[in-house]
Amino acid sequence: MGFNVAIDGPAGAGKSTIAKRLAKELGFVYVDTGAMYRAIGLYMLKNSVDGSDEAAVSEAVKNVEVTLSYDDGVQCVYLNGEDVSGMIRTEEVSALASQISAYQAVREKLLDLQRTMAKNNDVLMDGRDIGTTILPNADVKIYLTASVETRAKRRYDEYIAKGQTCDLAEIEEDIKTRDHNDMTRKISPLKKADDAIEVDSSNMNIDEVVETIKNICKEKM
Repeated sequence: MGFNVAIDGPAGAGKSTIAKRLAKELGFVYVDTGAMYRAIGLYMLKNSVDGSDEAAVSEAVKNVEVTLSYDDGVQCVYLNGEDVSGMIRTEEVSALASQISAYQAVREKLLDLQRTMAKNNDVLMDGRDIGTTILPNADVKIYLTASVETRAKRRYDEYIAKGQTCDLAEIEEDIKTRDHNDMTRKISPLKKADDAIEVDSSNMNIDEVVETIKNICKEKM
C-alpha cells in the first residue's frame, strides 16, 4: 500500500497549486481529480451534452476514457487518447465539471482509477471528497480553505495575468454558488472529514501553506 495524502476544500482554495508543489517536494504522485472531472466536462461541451440532464450525461460518460500521465514531472490529461491539458482550464469547463461531478455515473467512472493509483503509489490527491469518500483511510487528511473574498481575488488575478477580462463581483458570486452546490449535493458533498486537519490559507502565501502541510505529513510518516 502507498502512503496517501488527501487534500479537500472548496473551489479556489489553491488545492491544485499546493498539491502539485507538495507532491514534488515529497516525491509523491500527484492525482489531480479536478482535472479528471474537467476532462469529462470538456467532452460534454464538445459533444453538446446538456450538463443539467443527468440521464444524458450518464449515458454519454460511457464513451469517455480519462487518463493521467507524467512527462518530466508535468501532468498530462488525456481524453479518449487526446492530450487536453491546455483545454480544461476555462471557466466554462470548470462550471460544467462542477455540475456533472454530482452525478453518480460520473463519480463511479473515476473512482476505480483513483483508488488503483492510490493503492499502487505514494499519492497526493486533491478534490472535494477525497478524505470522505475516495480515500477514507488516507494517512493524512487536509481540509484546505480560505475566505470567499480571498478565493475570488486569487482567481481574478489569475485571469488578469492570462490577459482575460473578468469581473471580480461575478467571480465571487460564482464561487458562492459553487460552494453551495458542492456542499449540498446528494452524492459525496464537500465537507471536512472528522479526522482532517483544517488549514486556512486566507492570510498565508503558497510557501507557508506548503510548509505547513509538509510538516503534518512528515510527522505522520
